[in-house]
Amino acid sequence: MKARYGLACLGVATLVISGCGEKKAPAPPPPAVVVAHPLQKMIIDWDDYVGQFIAVDSVDVRPRVSGYLQTVAFKDGQTVKKGQLLFVIDPRPYQALVDQAKAQVQRQEATLANATAQRKRSETLVATHAVSQQDYDTLVATERQATADLAASKATLQTNLLNLGFTHVTAPLSGRISDRRVAPGNLVTQDQTILTNIVNLDPIRFAFTGSEGSYLKYQRENQAGTRASSRFAANPVEIKLQDETSYRWRGRMEFVDNAMDTNSGTIRGRAVVANPGLFLTPGMFGHMRLLGSGRYPGLLVPDEAVQADQSRQIVYVVDAKNIVHPKLITTGPLIEGLRVIRSGLDANDVVVIAGVGRAHAGKPVTPKTGQIQVKTDQPAEGGYIDPAGSSASLADVK
Repeated sequence: MKARYGLACLGVATLVISGCGEKKAPAPPPPAVVVAHPLQKMIIDWDDYVGQFIAVDSVDVRPRVSGYLQTVAFKDGQTVKKGQLLFVIDPRPYQALVDQAKAQVQRQEATLANATAQRKRSETLVATHAVSQQDYDTLVATERQATADLAASKATLQTNLLNLGFTHVTAPLSGRISDRRVAPGNLVTQDQTILTNIVNLDPIRFAFTGSEGSYLKYQRENQAGTRASSRFAANPVEIKLQDETSYRWRGRMEFVDNAMDTNSGTIRGRAVVANPGLFLTPGMFGHMRLLGSGRYPGLLVPDEAVQADQSRQIVYVVDAKNIVHPKLITTGPLIEGLRVIRSGLDANDVVVIAGVGRAHAGKPVTPKTGQIQVKTDQPAEGGYIDPAGSSASLADVK
């Protein structure tokens, strides 16, 4: 009997101890996240193109007279001015022709003077019939022929003087010259031999091609008058080189072709860029962005707030009960560290901007009010935030 009572007491004690061990710990608080309303700004989109720099003018320098090259008066690759001496072709044969033409002019001047004097003497004699009318007419014709011969001699002299001047080949424009293609002592042929090449570099052009869709978009915006013009000059462009992270070269559009290429469905365009230091050179490739839209109100969130859900993109929003909900969105370019949201998000939505990894759909969170700030040190990939008419708001979550 005592043994049974002892076992019963032991069982009661075990139950008491077991009941104490099953007491539950308090649930942890919902995870903390930082939230804010989307930043509201006026956005101006850019369109990106890849293109190549080309010279405004490029000239192959050829001789205008034939002869043996005597002198090269420049250094390969130097910058030259318009009218600067580049080459000298042996001028002696052309100087001899000039001297011969001058002598011929003097001879014709003497012939004309004699013919004029004879015609004047015959004017008084023909009145007294001392000279026949036929002889007088012959003297008049002789004078006229001498006048014409003198004019022809002067024209020949002028041609020879031009040819003599052409033996000194000068730069037809200012720019950077290539290397000499012919060494002194070689025979060069009029209008055939290429002596060198000159390109002008300031300003310089940037050539690219655009799609038919882009062309139509620009035309529609121009017709509607919605292209931005308050801050920018007409059709501005910005260009960066392959080793640059920012668009530091600025210019403007100057030409769009008059027809689409039927093979590629594209149209040629061209911008002009200032190049005072002559750093840019024809043949360089670059990335250009062209003003692609007018000003429109846009919503921006930090890029890290945008999450990938398979092939879709979402952001997490918090409702009035602090419950997290995913929202499917369509994104735009990254501008100064913020992602443009084109659709799917409302200005009054409370978006999780930090601690996104702790937010789960349908679960509560502990929201803390934050602020979305523009990162001016971050490059923009496809647009610009226009300060005119911009506004920002913070989440007001208690």
